[in-house]
Amino acid sequence: MSKTLLSHIRPLHHPKPIQRSSSPLPLTSNFRILVYDVLRILKTEQRWEESLDSLFVSTETEVSEVAHFVFDKIREPDLGLKFFDWASAKSDCGGFTFNGSACSSLLKLLSRFRLFDEVESLLETMKCKGLTPTREALSVAIQAYAEAGLVDRALVHYNAASGVYNSFPDVIACNSLLNALVKSHKLDIARRIYHDMVQRDDFVDNYSVGILVRGLCKEGKVEEAKKLMEQSWGKGCVPHIVFYNIMIDGYCKNGDSGKAIKLFRELELKGFLPTLETYGALISGLCKEGDFEEIDKLLVEMKERGLNANVRLLNNILDARIKHNHKTEASKTIRWMIDNGREPDIVTYNCLISGSSRDGKLQEAEELLQEAIKKGLEPTLTTYTSLVHIYSQQGNFVKASDLLIEMTKKGHTPDLVAYGALIHGLVSTGEVDVALVVQDTMRAKGIVPDMTVYNILLSGLCKKGRLPAAKILLAEMLEKNLSPDAFVNATLVDGFIRNGKLEEARRIFELTASKGIDPGIVGYNAMVKGYCKFGLMNDAMLFLKKMMRGDHTPDQFTYSTIIDGYIKQNDLHGALRIFGQMLKRRCKPNVVTYTSLINGFCRSGESDTAETTFAEMESCGLEPNVVTYTTLIGSFFKDGKLRKACLYFDRMLFHKCVPNDFTFNYLVNGLSHNVAALRAGECQLPVGEESPLCQQVFGCMISDGWEPRAAAYSSVIFCLCRYRMVDTAIYLCDRMRIKGFVPDPVSFIAMLHGLSLERRLPEWKTSIPFSISEKEVRTAIMYSQKLNRFLPTGFMADALHILYNSLEEDPALYSQG
Repeated sequence: MSKTLLSHIRPLHHPKPIQRSSSPLPLTSNFRILVYDVLRILKTEQRWEESLDSLFVSTETEVSEVAHFVFDKIREPDLGLKFFDWASAKSDCGGFTFNGSACSSLLKLLSRFRLFDEVESLLETMKCKGLTPTREALSVAIQAYAEAGLVDRALVHYNAASGVYNSFPDVIACNSLLNALVKSHKLDIARRIYHDMVQRDDFVDNYSVGILVRGLCKEGKVEEAKKLMEQSWGKGCVPHIVFYNIMIDGYCKNGDSGKAIKLFRELELKGFLPTLETYGALISGLCKEGDFEEIDKLLVEMKERGLNANVRLLNNILDARIKHNHKTEASKTIRWMIDNGREPDIVTYNCLISGSSRDGKLQEAEELLQEAIKKGLEPTLTTYTSLVHIYSQQGNFVKASDLLIEMTKKGHTPDLVAYGALIHGLVSTGEVDVALVVQDTMRAKGIVPDMTVYNILLSGLCKKGRLPAAKILLAEMLEKNLSPDAFVNATLVDGFIRNGKLEEARRIFELTASKGIDPGIVGYNAMVKGYCKFGLMNDAMLFLKKMMRGDHTPDQFTYSTIIDGYIKQNDLHGALRIFGQMLKRRCKPNVVTYTSLINGFCRSGESDTAETTFAEMESCGLEPNVVTYTTLIGSFFKDGKLRKACLYFDRMLFHKCVPNDFTFNYLVNGLSHNVAALRAGECQLPVGEESPLCQQVFGCMISDGWEPRAAAYSSVIFCLCRYRMVDTAIYLCDRMRIKGFVPDPVSFIAMLHGLSLERRLPEWKTSIPFSISEKEVRTAIMYSQKLNRFLPTGFMADALHILYNSLEEDPALYSQG
């Protein structure tokens, strides 16, 4: 219907009072026969225009008298339009006269078939001609718009119904509009419509309340939903179990399973029996939290009530158990499914295959696939994608590619997820070039890489140092209006900085920013780190100000990086100034911050202040890391403060902080070069105060004539073993041997004692990486007795027993030393 044709609609010269029904007069038998004749002619006769002319001439009836009845009976919109066109052409004065009832009937017909352009034209013309659509017609139109998802237009006509036509839509139309608003996340407007409905007595039903309750729960406003339901009770609404199912689901999705369980337990007190859907909603929420103990109780309860969990629910439980690493329970669930007459489906096997793939268990995944096929289950796209991912991760790219081909043969077209899994696996194993070839294959098949695929490739290229290729890929990405995520962008910037290309890194940063992409705090931090690395502290400070102008609050990493930069430029004053700003902005310093300051004080020869800063850090609840301890140990050795250096080493081991190569170098060099300081320290030691363990063992060996460097290694190894770090001691032994030092009997007995402390003494023959001669065994026994006072009571006997037995039973065992 065109606007030209609609213009033929004209008001009567003497309009009748507004009627609320589309049929203001009863359909008499003569009219009924006439209406059916019109419909028959429109549907069946080829020369229908002539037939209609003859029909109305013979009956001497005006078309206007029967038009609304015809529209009410027509079920095909094209017939309605044919009748309208014919009637419009019959008037000698430019168009056929329709009244409001006829137009309303036509409006209902057009609305039901969602001919919205025609609906709009008809309503506009009726408005111009002063014709008022009936309440029923407006309600049908609003319902049609709402159900078609045209929420804004539905709202326009809803507002017009009450504001222009003084006719409130019926409850069906209002419920449709409510539902559409909730789906469109327009909850505030939905509340207003609901309020309008409540103002009219008996206008709200269970469905109305249920729609708004569901909408509130989806938005996480479960308490408001509960309050709404309680207020509506008895006012046209009698809530039933469905309402409670919605709220239990809402609590669970909101992460509040405690309230969900509480509401669940209240149901019976209110006269409701939980349904399968009730249990399903609660169990789904508990699955997310991994509360399988409560889930098992609910499954037993369901069985006692005669409710059988369906396969979908059991699959949810299985998937959750796998994701929460409850592998034993997962296999139990499979058996439980079968025992309860629920045969696992392909979704079940997909969950298991996905779990096996995630854990790298290729053989298990293949066996599960074969088991599923034997059961007559058809693998899905998800099945193949999981296997593609695991083959790719394990470097079997041929098999992964074969699976893509097999997928296609089985009728499953590999999608973005499948190709993405292959690309991710390739990149994770370092095969970036192959991943780029796969990307080209995707494009050839019409599958456009998304942001995730680009980010994976960019990250892989950066890690490989392929920065020019990464830059080209970034440009391609930006051309397609795809934004690299903040971490990938920062990785690219950091990659150029690591390769000494600070200016190139800056250009990349500015390029992405110019495209409207927010670099995020991670991107800004990457640039700050770059300027600090090259000693450009003024530029770093300018960038800090730029960051704050861009509404990015500097974090611990930002301030710590700048503080470290100043320290490396030997500008302790500048570092302390930034530290003051950090505290002023209420940014809590972390271990890296304090470690940088400790390093600065040590560099400036202010070791006392360094110790004070160390104590302040611990008072803040921060655990010193290996860099913190190593910085202090190295500084104290440099200043000839052997006792303090050894004291912090003992403290480090006591707190289970594992030393690194720098720590060992400081210790071995510091001890061996400070023999004189050791002797001086022994003379000056206050009465009743013992030296640190490392210093005492080293001093004992020096007194017995051991070479200083060998004594240093052995004393460090003994300390490691004393604090149950045997594996670290073994690592240090290997480093000794690389440097040409053969571990001695003291190291051997230290490791025996360490294994004893760790309850690993039975494996001593395979754990200790060197052997000693019979003569050295006797030395080891002697030193075992000397060092006994440093060990917990009762741990020396087992080690000595091994040594004595070895001498008696098989002295040749040690002759290889």
